Amino acid sequence: MGIPYDDVVIIKKSEKLGDPTMITVNCPDKTGLGCDLCRIILFFGLNIVKGDFSTDGKWCYIVFWVVEKSRRTRWNSLKKTLQHLQQRLLGACPSCYSTSGIYYYKNELQQPKPPQVFLLKFCCTDRRGLLHDVTEVLCEVELIIWSVKVSTTPDDKVMDLFFITDTRELLQTKLRQEDVYDHLRYVLGDALISCEIELSGFEVLTCSQGSILPPAITEEMFGLEQSNHPPSKYPTSNKVSVTVDNSLSPAHTLIQVLCIDHKGLLYDMMRTLKDYNMKISYGRFSIKHEQNCELDLFVVQADGKKIVDLNKQNALCSRLRMELLHPLQVAVVSRGPDTELLVVNLVELSGSGRPLVFYDITLALKMLKICIFSADIGRHMIGDKECEVYRILLDEGNGFSMSWKKIECEVRKMLMGWE
Repeated sequence: MGIPYDDVVIIKKSEKLGDPTMITVNCPDKTGLGCDLCRIILFFGLNIVKGDFSTDGKWCYIVFWVVEKSRRTRWNSLKKTLQHLQQRLLGACPSCYSTSGIYYYKNELQQPKPPQVFLLKFCCTDRRGLLHDVTEVLCEVELIIWSVKVSTTPDDKVMDLFFITDTRELLQTKLRQEDVYDHLRYVLGDALISCEIELSGFEVLTCSQGSILPPAITEEMFGLEQSNHPPSKYPTSNKVSVTVDNSLSPAHTLIQVLCIDHKGLLYDMMRTLKDYNMKISYGRFSIKHEQNCELDLFVVQADGKKIVDLNKQNALCSRLRMELLHPLQVAVVSRGPDTELLVVNLVELSGSGRPLVFYDITLALKMLKICIFSADIGRHMIGDKECEVYRILLDEGNGFSMSWKKIECEVRKMLMGWE
């Protein structure tokens, strides 16, 4: 069974302004493929408004309808962005081999090689919104931010350390590095004092043991798994319905979800199913009137059987409710005399983190006209879960008077894509 390489991923731009772009993926199947594709689409700032999945267990056919929502680009036209997206989606598809221009599935277990981690360090004059502008540049040139160390000196200078990986796997080349420098110089101008990129150790991606979070956040993270409803600070319209039905198919378990749309919703669903090692045989996702989402998935376990164990059903439903109600935890807390913004999200079992979190945090703070004094991103084990923890120390100078509740609300709205 084979298909021409150019037909593995097809992106068809809509002819009518405002209509969704259609992405078709036709390739060998693997557990977690839907999650990997949704993560890449989210990384490119696109929102999935409709999806269709089908597989015979060996080969799959997936269609996404996407719209621009998360961010604009300064350098890349939409056409060029979609070309880069197509390349990334192709890279996520299982390996194939070629004979006479036709690509076939190569059924072999290949351990993914660890990514090369680079340290981008630069010094510049501080200004409001600086950190977001730099983060936007790194996202637009398709660099993934794994960790950040940002500090401000008394003389209004900023020293930033970004630990990054390159989705194009070219950052070791001088040409790629110069491209990154050019983009940074374009944004920072005369404020840029120095900038360099060097190879770093993979140990920066390792996870620290123990929770560094206040009890309020950890209790909220784990308490939600046992709840069918969102915390009281969320609108009641954001309730989630997750049901399991084994009566409609002799071979599959049907998972039905009704909820309100948020940025990366389908990714959150697919990530959870991937972590539980569930295989999707058929599925359909759509956003109805007033952002109401409907999702039907026919799944089997890794052994190819239905989910009949009630404990497994309840655990999966609880986890899905948690991910759809509250995929990220946000809090503003006191850190001695200072104010700290905390954002926490779970990491996939594969080690991949949620895209664009730091981008959205810094954008929200820039729009609120709040300066960032220091920032830190790290990975920590909280209970039995690996989490990314974003710690942002806010600059409360110049008549800072905004309430903590306002900051928390606006950051959460940006992360969730709510208007």
